[in-house]
Amino acid sequence: MPFDSLVQLALFALASLYTPGPNNIMLASSGARFGVRRTLPHAFGVAFGFPLMLFPMALGLGALFEQSPAFRDILRIVGALVMLWIGWKVATAGRAQADESARPFTFFMAAGFQWINPKAWAMAIAVVGGYMLGRAPLLEALTCVGLFATLGLGSSLLWAGAGAAIRRFLSTDLRIRIFNGTMGLLIAACAAFLFIDRVP
Repeated sequence: MPFDSLVQLALFALASLYTPGPNNIMLASSGARFGVRRTLPHAFGVAFGFPLMLFPMALGLGALFEQSPAFRDILRIVGALVMLWIGWKVATAGRAQADESARPFTFFMAAGFQWINPKAWAMAIAVVGGYMLGRAPLLEALTCVGLFATLGLGSSLLWAGAGAAIRRFLSTDLRIRIFNGTMGLLIAACAAFLFIDRVP
């Protein structure tokens, strides 16, 4: 991959990974409820789950996605329903300490979520369509995966840490309810935007 293409890919990765979206909002919420240490499996699942999804996309699955509007619509509906359910769970959650059954996402839950996260699919399609040159498909795919894994880990830890940083502020039930309600609404809004700003 030419150096200028690699720089452009890195800039795209930074913009897409560090901006708010379902993954980052859920990581911030988990960091605030459970702290960074207990959120680490969730963070690693997001950071490495997307590259694991991107790899087969870069090797040919992306073309199938682009050519199948019905598949995109099914993905959009399923992804929206899952995000609405997660948004509801976050919005109605109380203190983690008060709810012994509360658990953060596991690595596999977070990694699996990438396959029904339409933002992740849109990012993968953009990478495949814009940065895969086809000269050395395997090497190009591995380069994309390595870049997104490295930058994605930083993003995941940053968002989880940002959530944990405001944990002390969330010292009253009212503040917890406001915070959880806001996070839940933001996740639900991500689901709504799937039908306003359609995946190309």
